[in-house]
Amino acid sequence: MAISLFDLLKVGIGPSSSHTVGPMKAALMFVEELKKNQLLNVVARVQVQLYGSLGATGKGHGTGSAVIMGLEGHAPESINPNIVDSRVAEVSQTKRLKLMGSSDIFFNIDTGIVFHRKESLPYHPNGMTVTAWNADGEVLSHRVYYSVGGGFVVDEEAAGADRIMEDATKLPYPFTNGTELLAMCEKDNLSISELMMENEKAWRSEEEVRAGILHLWKVMQECVQSGFINEGILPGGLKVKRRAASLHKDLKQRTRMDMITPSLGAMDWVNLYALAVSEENAAGGRMVTAPTNGAAGIIPAVLHYYDRFCPNSDDEGVIQFLLTATAVGILCKLNASISGAEIGCQGEVGSACAMAAAGLAEATGGTPAQVENAAEIGIEHNLGLTCDPIGGLVQVPCIERNAMASMKAINAASMALRGDGTHFVSLDHAINTMRETGCDMSDKYKETSRGGLAVNVIEC
Repeated sequence: MAISLFDLLKVGIGPSSSHTVGPMKAALMFVEELKKNQLLNVVARVQVQLYGSLGATGKGHGTGSAVIMGLEGHAPESINPNIVDSRVAEVSQTKRLKLMGSSDIFFNIDTGIVFHRKESLPYHPNGMTVTAWNADGEVLSHRVYYSVGGGFVVDEEAAGADRIMEDATKLPYPFTNGTELLAMCEKDNLSISELMMENEKAWRSEEEVRAGILHLWKVMQECVQSGFINEGILPGGLKVKRRAASLHKDLKQRTRMDMITPSLGAMDWVNLYALAVSEENAAGGRMVTAPTNGAAGIIPAVLHYYDRFCPNSDDEGVIQFLLTATAVGILCKLNASISGAEIGCQGEVGSACAMAAAGLAEATGGTPAQVENAAEIGIEHNLGLTCDPIGGLVQVPCIERNAMASMKAINAASMALRGDGTHFVSLDHAINTMRETGCDMSDKYKETSRGGLAVNVIEC
């Protein structure tokens, strides 16, 4: 099985990769199949049923809206997030849906999208079914999909439904664990980013890879800038106030001497970058799923730190950063999970922290061993992190958690670069422990909003 950087890092909209991006993709896959089989024009009714975590917290995560957009032919990477609310309101009012943007059918949102709060499907907590009938009530198509984290979607034919669809692309440097990765780097005297570039060239030219990575970086920067501008209250009912815009105004007024004080400096800017992205995500904005929406602020925040505060930073370093981060993300996905609904927030924020730490260590001159050490530190000190969003919204504690993990990633890279790469716990051991910890974790701490802060904090 092969996973590309552009599988793991992709442009989407908030607030959740597993609850928004994945269901939108699944709904789009369903109507594309109807069109391929020339059934689109005979569809009279469609129903989507959401199970497990999708059913429990899907309303707060915008799953219903995402499904409607997918059924109407929109893709997460290309949709304009500004049209979602108005279009969903129109569908709700008129009770008319345009499959693939053309085939007009009756659609009552209340019965067309069913949230099963306490029922689950086999294989994965994020399950959903989509069914289409003709005017005579005959089933035209029925499909089961699983949104397995990071915007990845598999159907029921995928064994175990816990990975991505099989990609048989032959890679020059296939690896399934950190030990293999380091061995190949040593054997051919390659950095991790060089090895990853060779693998990416199995899908596209080096020029396309580089351009694609810089496009992702551009979207990250645009997301941060949007976070600097947008103010007000985040949607969803918790009345969480956006802080990034006011913090940005405050930091711009600080002088260099102000920044010497312990409470200010690069730390404040890193916090700002993470908050800006996370608030944009919570508001349903456009961002990069890296590797999930719930943890999407960490890699951009640390990458902005590299760009603004590290000497000699350049586009080449950005490319090295994201290639290396992807290698770690692949290991997390293959050997554990990046889904909060499956193993808790350790799989989202923990994986993103490890990815960012590795990327920063690589871009600032770390050896493969030091990069692996940085990633291990990032995961080790997020083990056991639960996913307990208040109100099922990607806001509290998610937004601040991105800022905290961003600082942790920078510190992990710094500690690793101060050593020679030798360390007691390997990245493989840390990832395996993350998986085992997730298996032992109670389901109420896995993105169900039935435990932790979600039940101990009174919603306002």
